[in-house]
Amino acid sequence: MASNVLIIIPAYNEQETIYNTVTALKKTTDFDYVVVNDGSKDRTSQILKENGFNHLDLPMNLGIGGAMQTGYKYALRQGYEYAIQLDADGQHDPRDLNNLVREIKQDRYDMVIGSRFVEKSGYKGSRMRRFGIFYFYMLIRLFTGLKVTDPTSGYRVVNRKVIGEFAHHYPIDYPEVEVIFSLARKKYRIKEIKVEMKDRQGGSSSITSLKSIYYMAKVTLFSLIRRAF
Repeated sequence: MASNVLIIIPAYNEQETIYNTVTALKKTTDFDYVVVNDGSKDRTSQILKENGFNHLDLPMNLGIGGAMQTGYKYALRQGYEYAIQLDADGQHDPRDLNNLVREIKQDRYDMVIGSRFVEKSGYKGSRMRRFGIFYFYMLIRLFTGLKVTDPTSGYRVVNRKVIGEFAHHYPIDYPEVEVIFSLARKKYRIKEIKVEMKDRQGGSSSITSLKSIYYMAKVTLFSLIRRAF
């Protein structure tokens, strides 16, 4: 272990982007990393092996939640103090990694989220995606009082205490918003900082309009149940 920071890269069918993502990461930072190959059916696993990239191969597709929980279990067992989620599709700029780590270390937050909206950035998303982000912003504010401008952002760093939480339990599908609710209820400290995000650099997103509507309904229902109990 060369660093006390682990970057977790969940990857499913990312043969078009994974090489450039990991290569750019290695050029930018000395933090450790692990790619969690989530049962990909394309050449993702082969590319990881051919280039000697540190990775874990899951025997089947568990979804983003299962892949990330695998990464958090690995981080906990290997003794890392901090863990960062970095998308395999090249959307996350690795130049922001040091800012995320510096922020969580110096102010002792439990989670620091990289936001496209806490300050003005160059991000432009679809109307549906921006509506969904605003919807979750309002939902989180209503139920927890937190102002999280970019609740669907997966670009986030957590400390060892939260690594332990996530290794024990992590939502299966589209977990980004749900874990904010969970951590807020347990009084963990959460903060956002500005990051730059790019468009997907290859492949296609698994999030369709229909899945977005399902996700909004699911998180709303779970939030109401948690508030009641």
